[in-house]
Amino acid sequence: MRNLITDVPGLRVGHAPDVRRASGTTAIVFDAPAVAAVDVRGGAPGTRETDLLDPGTLVEHIDALALSGGSAFGLDAASGVQAWLREQGRGFAVGTARVPIVPGAILFDLNDGGDRHWDRYPPYRELGYAAAAAATADFALGSVGAGLGATTVNLKGGIGSASATCDGFTVGALAVANAVGSVVVADGPWFWAALFEQDKEFGGRGFPSPLPLGALELRTKGVVRANTTLVVVATDAALSKSQAKRLAIMAQDGLAHAIYPAHTPIDGDLVFAASVGRSPPADPVHGLMRIGATAMQVVARAIARGVFAATAVPGDDLHLAWCDRFGG
Repeated sequence: MRNLITDVPGLRVGHAPDVRRASGTTAIVFDAPAVAAVDVRGGAPGTRETDLLDPGTLVEHIDALALSGGSAFGLDAASGVQAWLREQGRGFAVGTARVPIVPGAILFDLNDGGDRHWDRYPPYRELGYAAAAAATADFALGSVGAGLGATTVNLKGGIGSASATCDGFTVGALAVANAVGSVVVADGPWFWAALFEQDKEFGGRGFPSPLPLGALELRTKGVVRANTTLVVVATDAALSKSQAKRLAIMAQDGLAHAIYPAHTPIDGDLVFAASVGRSPPADPVHGLMRIGATAMQVVARAIARGVFAATAVPGDDLHLAWCDRFGG
């Protein structure tokens, strides 16, 4: 177990950074078409092809997911992932044609440094291609890929991942922590997700008791330095699209356990859920409930790990890295 989403067999993760623009893209590539769903809770989402994930739509499976910085410009990343998949002969068969299915979502990092003066087209399509081509089972956490420009209200954000087992199945999560609010209690070092921490994976600082004075006061970035936490949950339990939708809904509670506040009007918080398994839970109701509860925990852990592993961007004095402020 790597404590990564890739502990779920059948998927790989790749990053592509653009350091000049302090932004990047992350691709989650499935070895075979996967059942998937999405649950959107933020009030300002940016997405591509999420409608086809509804249980009532035609397409049953997806080939990959694209997560990107760049706000709406970053939606081009899915086209790059799609181009790479097409070269591999992947995609939904329509007669003799094949169309790779790549839903995507973006976060806002346009005001967090970097050169945004590109030519006619933004760089995200090429970043998407590079991320898909680089996808492996072992991948970096922190300020990489779609998390390169991510921030929280008081600390640098980034990409985190975590995994766990439940009833013989594996559940993993990948999160891009770019929260409008805080992932730590007060000014830190304690993480809101401390209740679920495993093996000191984000510092082992526990939870403060009593709470520091003012810990429950809202601390937010506001609109200008904008937001959105993106999450992918995967399992090797075989699920229908309806069950995957319920898994995404339950996994959303992980954001509420790890971020204060979450699901606000000025972020696009969402969870993709994917199933790559062939064996369903023995009990379709209680089994799914247990998998969903496990997903909630790994999402909370993944968000905290993203901030814990992040590194500061030179010149951004508002968002120091957790490790710079509190040690390893």
